[in-house]
Order: sequence, then C-alpha cells, then structure tokens
Amino acid sequence: MTTALWAVLAGVLGLAVGSFLNVVISRVPAGESIVSPPSRCPSCGHDIRNRHNIPLLGWLMLRGRCADCQARISVRYPLVELATAALFVVLTVRLVHLHWALTAYLYFAAAGVALTMIDLDHRRLPNAIVLPSYPVIAGLLSVGSAVNHDWTALARAAIGGAALFAFYFAIALAYPAGMGFGDVKLSGIIGAVLAYLSWSALIVGAFGGFLLGSLVGVALIIGGRGGRKTALPFGPFMIAGAFVAIFVAQPITHGYLGLLGS
Repeated sequence: MTTALWAVLAGVLGLAVGSFLNVVISRVPAGESIVSPPSRCPSCGHDIRNRHNIPLLGWLMLRGRCADCQARISVRYPLVELATAALFVVLTVRLVHLHWALTAYLYFAAAGVALTMIDLDHRRLPNAIVLPSYPVIAGLLSVGSAVNHDWTALARAAIGGAALFAFYFAIALAYPAGMGFGDVKLSGIIGAVLAYLSWSALIVGAFGGFLLGSLVGVALIIGGRGGRKTALPFGPFMIAGAFVAIFVAQPITHGYLGLLGS
C-alpha cells in the first residue's frame, strides 16, 4: 500500500477519533462516563441524531446549530476533528517507515489533542488520560520494536522517558509554583516517544516546550494581556514542542551543530 493511501486512511481515522475526543474533552474533566449517555446538545439536552454525529459533515449539515433548539454549536468541535485528522496524516507520512510503532504516535497525537484542550480549559492534565498512556504507548512501541527488530530504539525510549521524567520532577521540587505534577507525569510519555526516534528528538522536544512557552509569555506581556506572574498551562507547550521535534529535530540539530562548527 502506498504512503498516499495510508495517509488518506489515517485522515479518515483521525476524523473519527477527533469526534470521540470531543466527548473526552467535555466529559473527563467532569468525571463523567465517555461511553454513555449518548452525545447531547449542551443547550437543550436532546440527544444528537446518528446522522448528525458524522465527524465534520454533521456540523456542516446542521450549519453549526442544534437541530432541535437551533442553539449554536461551537466551531471548536469540527476544529478538533480537523486537527486530529491533520496530525494523523502528517504523522503517517513522516513515520510510515516505523510500521507498527506508528500507532504509538497516532495514540500520542490523540491524547495530546485531548490534553491540550483540557489543560487550556481547566488548567490540569487528568490522570484518566495520562496514566493509561504509559502502558499503551509502551506496548505499542514494544510491538513496533519486535516487528522492526529494533530493540535499541525501545531501550532508548525507556531511558529517555525516565530521564525527562526525572528532569521535570527535579524542576517541580525546586520550583513547585511553576511546575505542576501533571506536567511531570506527562513528561515521561513525551520523553519515551521522542527518544524512540533519536536522542536529538528528545533534546529538541524537551527544550522546545520551554522555548515555546517563553515566546508566548513574552508575546502576552508585550501585547498587554499578561504580566510576569501570569500563569500559563504548560502541557500544551510540552506537547507542541514534542511535535516540533518529531518533524524537524534533525534539521534543527544539524543547523545548531553547523553553527558551532563555524
């Protein structure tokens, strides 16, 4: 099967997963079941009809309004679906050579989208998503290593996950007001998926989160929308830094080494 066909299948899967993530983003912070009851309009409480529950197309058919009460349906729902689909496509194109290990990165993308939205909304990273990600990603990377006969990558992932967890844990102990333990728990997952690729991906991703967070913080201060003590949820920056590393760690590393050489 060609990479293009894999990418198309990944996009369709991403739309479906994104639709499910909208449920996760809404219900997990409230401690509600993600299985039942069926999806409902937050305004009138009517169940959403099956034909309107099709990812992206359902929102377009309804023109962004509830079929029963005509209340507006947030554009965030289709955007989450589109973002998940886009991540699935670009990850598939970038990492299709990893074969089964690619599934770990698709799972990480889905978890990353959910955690980003929840952290922005509620300033926390729920254990219900973070903790199960450890065995799931470990299992998927293990299968990938077995298929690819590459146990070195799996060992590197274990070391990288432990190292980044220890690094964040030390920061949380030294400066508890600036680092939540949810970020610490997330760091182990990020360290594993990045180190599985390379040590350079781990380094770029680890520091990329801090850099992105600093840039946004400075932008908010310059724009008059925050101050030096303005608290920002750090999880989204960690996740964004990880995706930057997945796609461009190698050219960033080569460019930096080239500067040192010059």
